[in-house]
Amino acid sequence: MDREIAPEYLKKQKSRRWLLGAVALMALLTVVYAFRNSLRSSVEASRIRTATVEVGDVENTLTASGEVIPAFEQTITSPIKASIKRILLTPGTQVAPGQAIVELDKSFTLIEFEKMQDQLALKRNSIDQLRMKLNKNLYDAEINDKIKSLNINKLRADYEDAKRLQKVGGGTAEDVTRAENALRIAELEKKQLENDLSYNRESMGSSLRETQLSAQIEEKSLKEMQHKLRMADIVADRKGVLTWVNENIGSSVNEGEMLAKVADLGSFRIEGSCSDVYSDQLKASLPVIIKLNETTLRGTITQIKPVVKNGVVEFVIQLDDAQNASLRPNMKVEVFVVTDRSARSLRVANGPAFKGKRRQFVYVLNNGKAQRREVEVGLSNFDYVEIKSGVQAGDKVILTDLSQYEHLSELDII
Repeated sequence: MDREIAPEYLKKQKSRRWLLGAVALMALLTVVYAFRNSLRSSVEASRIRTATVEVGDVENTLTASGEVIPAFEQTITSPIKASIKRILLTPGTQVAPGQAIVELDKSFTLIEFEKMQDQLALKRNSIDQLRMKLNKNLYDAEINDKIKSLNINKLRADYEDAKRLQKVGGGTAEDVTRAENALRIAELEKKQLENDLSYNRESMGSSLRETQLSAQIEEKSLKEMQHKLRMADIVADRKGVLTWVNENIGSSVNEGEMLAKVADLGSFRIEGSCSDVYSDQLKASLPVIIKLNETTLRGTITQIKPVVKNGVVEFVIQLDDAQNASLRPNMKVEVFVVTDRSARSLRVANGPAFKGKRRQFVYVLNNGKAQRREVEVGLSNFDYVEIKSGVQAGDKVILTDLSQYEHLSELDII
């Protein structure tokens, strides 16, 4: 026999079915709301930014970076090994030609200079001694030659006497031969003396020239040291501003070590750099646009450095307005190298809507509607984008990125 279902159980089951229905309805409403939002075809006017298509010039640019450098900057180095005695001027000071900047302790170099002076004096004294010695040797050789000449005359007379005595029977053939041999030996010795005399005359000049050249080398070294001592008075050789100075008083500096920098802050240039990916597009004489804060300057690439360092190409820019008041030493600036230019073409301000593609969709604002159009993009830079087709002068292009609505041909602007 069946039992009757309890009312409490039926009530519980009914409540459960109502709860499941409510959850399903909520889920359905959520899906419908999300779907309607995905198909929403309106955008608030406050969210978009527009620009008007106009006719003008467009320059294609490469992005680079740069640093402002004084057009002239003198680096003053130490000409000698010394120590810093006093700092006479501080960085930022205006300097005039001949004005002292740093005082060096030159005592060690002065001692070396005096030592070189003494060595040169010794060398010159040795030249005088050598000249006297060579003159004595030459004089002795000449005297010996004269003595030998007189001896030969005597031996020739003895030889003639020996021959006469042999004819009259007062001498022998051996006496004649002996006298003749003595004469020949003396004549040979005379030739030897004459050869020695000629050699002494020539070697005297050669020995003196060698010693004199050695003295001239030391004299030039002495003049070089004297010049370095004069240059050790660290002064500016032209008008400018002291931008840096070695302020380590008492520290030793080697020859060639930097002591100060003096710059002409009335004129500047830019040292630019960019990735070596663009190295084949960089050329001397290309125009350049420089942006520093709110100021825009123009210039020209005058030099491209041949060495690539860490994947970076460096180049030098000459500014059209090198004396602009906004320029400061070591200031970092944005550099845009102009690689191509299109004159009198349709252009619009650059913005997020342009993705760098050659053909793409943009939205044009017309009577409160944003209409999708396919455009062909040409040259571009940080300011403008060239539009080759798809729009006309006077059209208002939406620069805000609306790529999420790209599937819609038209949007309401509310």
